[in-house]
Amino acid sequence: MIPLVDLQAQYARMKPELDAAVLAVMQRGDFILGSDVADFESEFASFCGAGQGIGCASGTDALQLACRALEIGPGDEVILPAFSFIATALGPLLAGAQPVLVDVDEHSGLLDPDQVVAAITPRTRALLPVHLYGQLANMPALRAISEKHDLALIEDAAQAHGAVSGDEAAGRAGTVACFSFYPGKNLGAYGDGGMLTTNDRSLAERLRRLRNYGSARKYHHQEVGLNSRLDSLQAAVLRVKLRRLAADNARRREIAARYDAALADLPLTLTRFGGIPVYHLYVVRSPNRDRLLATLNAAGIGAAIHYPKAIHQHQAFSAEPLGRGVFPQAERWARECLSLPVFPEMSDAQVDQVADALRAGLADAAA
Repeated sequence: MIPLVDLQAQYARMKPELDAAVLAVMQRGDFILGSDVADFESEFASFCGAGQGIGCASGTDALQLACRALEIGPGDEVILPAFSFIATALGPLLAGAQPVLVDVDEHSGLLDPDQVVAAITPRTRALLPVHLYGQLANMPALRAISEKHDLALIEDAAQAHGAVSGDEAAGRAGTVACFSFYPGKNLGAYGDGGMLTTNDRSLAERLRRLRNYGSARKYHHQEVGLNSRLDSLQAAVLRVKLRRLAADNARRREIAARYDAALADLPLTLTRFGGIPVYHLYVVRSPNRDRLLATLNAAGIGAAIHYPKAIHQHQAFSAEPLGRGVFPQAERWARECLSLPVFPEMSDAQVDQVADALRAGLADAAA
């Protein structure tokens, strides 16, 4: 059995430090906005090269908080890719704004800057690119558009902890960046958790208020906020894992390179990642995706789909005007994408086993 991600192996590798970190919080009893939260905020912001880090309860909350802190709400529009996890659209919606979908690049699955300009209207307030699968979006092109049209640039960096491209890095490439620490992420908590990073000190101060009932001081509430605080226990876990993140991301790149070599001659479309990605997921595409997935799963390989529907295809949005056109590339990605196992503890032999099973599955599909 080869899982998509092996959290048990990860825990075994870090067990002494993780146990000690959690026990220390239990002994101190500072469970809400405790010392580990402040320390992790500073450490993670430094890791990203950003000036400020603000912990929150989830990546979805981070997206909502970013919109609210930038005063993006009812009557406003936010442009985002049609292919992503649903949370990318939920963040603006929960803040009262209207998501506007744009199709993605055929090769990378990222927001296509060439199509963004046509979607801008007088109501547009922000661009919301997604660093999908651990690769950076085309931030120079998107920044040029945002500056020309006076728009905020909000990074959905939920899958890109440590991703770099040229002089750009996830967490410091936009006005504000939104991270998730869902357990399966490259930097994952043992529950939900999120973070916002920014170089804007005043924006950071407002985000800290908004995540804590709109309060900078207990029982003094300056505005209507959320209860969206990163737990001290999760921050303690994340501090331990952060110390290994650069090395773990490097191992993910080694695994991806081994996949690239093993799969190069197969009738698959490999995702073209630019810059220095962190391979939150290793994704291939095939018209026979569903059959391949069933074959791999039957062989004990935890392949999966990220994501089986483009955003506009979800029933939840059937009554929402989420776009002004069609999104053929997003829909194609949803039909064809297949995620293969990738995690730092994965051995070269396991990578080869997955590649061999995929090769056999393709041969069966062609028979």
